[in-house]
Amino acid sequence: YIVKFNSGHKVIMNNSIVPNITINNMYKSTILNEKDNEEIDYINDKISKAINLINDIEQRNTTVLKVLECIVDKQKEYFEKGVIYLKPMTLKDISDDVGLHESTISRGINNKYILTPYGLFEFKYFFSNAVQSEKQEGISSTKIKNMIKELIDKENKLKPLSDDKICKLLKEEGIILARRTVAKYREEMNISSSSKRKQFL
Repeated sequence: YIVKFNSGHKVIMNNSIVPNITINNMYKSTILNEKDNEEIDYINDKISKAINLINDIEQRNTTVLKVLECIVDKQKEYFEKGVIYLKPMTLKDISDDVGLHESTISRGINNKYILTPYGLFEFKYFFSNAVQSEKQEGISSTKIKNMIKELIDKENKLKPLSDDKICKLLKEEGIILARRTVAKYREEMNISSSSKRKQFL
């Protein structure tokens, strides 16, 4: 969870869905009382693997927390003011800050979601490349997708906006995109083409 406090936004991990994994003390006492070396080696091996599993889970949780705190720090304006302030951000940006490899971060955040003041989002929502803009140094592709969705939400349903028309409207905002890029972003948001969005009286 990302929760707003007077001092800013804070990350709270949802540990209620993570099972508390421990090693049954019975196995430890078995080692002390067992005389068969082969049996002792077997149990020691299983305990060692269990400890590794517990450590891996704790490490994964630590990774997720570090990444979330970094996202909150980099996207302060977004959390304060809304989606139009979402900045371009890549895994490499986070990797450089938290000192972890991009692949480690990617595995840690895969299929995980963040509950924010603006709704529930998959981690990947916050990662996007910069698209060059005439008015800004760089604008996130996520922000552009939201702009496209906003234009479509407000369109005349009897005469919906074509991808070409959306290109022209974005250009007026200083954002230069090819028509195929607009189509790609629209499809990624599961929005139909203008011909399929058209409504009839």
